[in-house]
Amino acid sequence: MKGSKELLSELLAPVAPGMERMRAILAAQVDERSAAVRDMTHHVARFQGKQLRGALVLLTGEATGNTTDEHAAVAAIVEMIHLATLVHDDILDGAEVRRRVACVNQRWDNQIAVLLGDFLYARAFALSTQLSSRLCSRLLAETTRTLCVGEIEQSTRRYDFEMSRADYESIAAAKTASLYAAACELGARYPGGNQELGARMAEAGRNLGLAFQIIDDCLDLTAREEELGKSVGTDVEDGKVTLPVLLTYQAADEGVRAAMRDVYTRPELLDRRAALLAVCDVGRGVAQAQARAQELVLSAQRSVTDLPPSEARRSLESVFAFVLSRSQ
Repeated sequence: MKGSKELLSELLAPVAPGMERMRAILAAQVDERSAAVRDMTHHVARFQGKQLRGALVLLTGEATGNTTDEHAAVAAIVEMIHLATLVHDDILDGAEVRRRVACVNQRWDNQIAVLLGDFLYARAFALSTQLSSRLCSRLLAETTRTLCVGEIEQSTRRYDFEMSRADYESIAAAKTASLYAAACELGARYPGGNQELGARMAEAGRNLGLAFQIIDDCLDLTAREEELGKSVGTDVEDGKVTLPVLLTYQAADEGVRAAMRDVYTRPELLDRRAALLAVCDVGRGVAQAQARAQELVLSAQRSVTDLPPSEARRSLESVFAFVLSRSQ
């Protein structure tokens, strides 16, 4: 049986040469003369995983007939921004493990992790200024602002069990889905093409990214760390009321709701995820959240059905579906 990484590699076959160029550019950009920084960038390179966001730049470019010589560099920039968000997110979440290796904040400390994330952002935007079009710089600067706003909004809504599903999706769309949207829009538009097509592909990417976040929230509740390859239970520990928890809470009676709130707020509780699973049945909330993710993926797939038939379009549709099956 194929693992998820092998399956994704097959799905990305139409853009395999572009992926190799993207990786070479990425490696060159994070190289640094400082031995200390080089040690850290080599370490964080192990977080790169599937490089799905960069792949979306390339696949969308191919599927829309818009690929240029600079698309691999655009994809590398998107991946560097993603890496920077991972480093910073691990600080915010208090995470210890990612891709089965220690997070930067654990291997070194929070101060170093902040600086390394800033380094990666700086390298990404420095490269973007060398491209022939300003579209990449403009769009990704706005996307980075949106990411930060989403993280700030999420931080201010900790322990908020009265949050609406619309509010949850708005925050998740900002902090996660906005980079997926930018990747797909840049693939379809860079260096400055069809705005209407770019907007449609951005919407597909946004729906995909929101589905990705919902699945991630479900896995944080249900997966085992050794299977997922990163810390689990960090959402509950950090007071984040994610969609599966929110849906479980909304369907519960007041006694169960009180117990869920207590798990989130009781001081010095050692394993909040285990305690949450003990006081409520999250199965129905997880199932409803997964159903919502499936709706979003189907919507993303519909956005590309009128593109010209091609291997890239078929791969793009399959990559969208891949998000629903991920277990790591």
